[in-house]
Amino acid sequence: MSKLKTYASTFLIILSLAFLSGCSFNSEKELVKKQEEWNNLNKNVVSLYKEGSYDKAIQTAHETLNYAKRSFGNKDAKVAVSLNNLAELKRATGKLTEAEAFYKEALKIDEKIYGKEHTDVARDLNNLAVLYRSLMKYDKAEELYNRALSIREKSLGKDHPDVAISLNNLAVLYRAQNKFDKSEALLKRALEIRKKVLGKEHPDVAVSLNNLGELYTVEGKYTQAEPLFKESVFILEKTFGKSHPSILTVLRNMSELYKKSGRVNDATKVEQRALSIISAKQKQT
Repeated sequence: MSKLKTYASTFLIILSLAFLSGCSFNSEKELVKKQEEWNNLNKNVVSLYKEGSYDKAIQTAHETLNYAKRSFGNKDAKVAVSLNNLAELKRATGKLTEAEAFYKEALKIDEKIYGKEHTDVARDLNNLAVLYRSLMKYDKAEELYNRALSIREKSLGKDHPDVAISLNNLAVLYRAQNKFDKSEALLKRALEIRKKVLGKEHPDVAVSLNNLGELYTVEGKYTQAEPLFKESVFILEKTFGKSHPSILTVLRNMSELYKKSGRVNDATKVEQRALSIISAKQKQT
């Protein structure tokens, strides 16, 4: 799910306008109360989602959306956030047609509020593109990913971490279409941005290394993929510890690499380690 946002800047603008219009202190207090209630509803949605209570999460997300519309108006930024979160839940539970409608409504609201070159609009475009990628509507997804990338580069600069996210998403799309050269160039650029801005041992760097390793594995470039996976694991171990679940994805990719390259014993060792991490996590819960 998308991270829920408080929209502090928008909120302050609303308060300023209310004050200049001569609204009472009680009206301002009521607005603050509504904002807090909306935030609490959103937190509940996230908690239910993390628990795996998807039906309850969707029901609460609908309630949150309706509350936002009643409290702030149908075209408020908080309504767009609520729509995005509801769309994410619908997508996660396979209700893709419903998700598309909510994503589009959120995008329309944010474009009207902020204009078509705002970073929140880029977020909406990215979310909708992820949906189209799932539906294998690659042309639509590519158009939206490129729009989001362009907005982020213009608004945030070409070396911003959000630009790296857009590059990575576009690279994954190209990989799904077997456009490996395009995918590799974007993944390398995303990796360099993250190293430069976040540092060489940041977890996001580990993600980029893993993604590039996956691409090389698909291409059969096993000798190039292996050191990337190992470096990714090293960073994640150093950051989170040797038994953290975040390492599992990379270990599974390493196992796949070893199987494809005929290194059955190495694959078995990696799989055993992954199982030990899963077992340790189950004991903790």
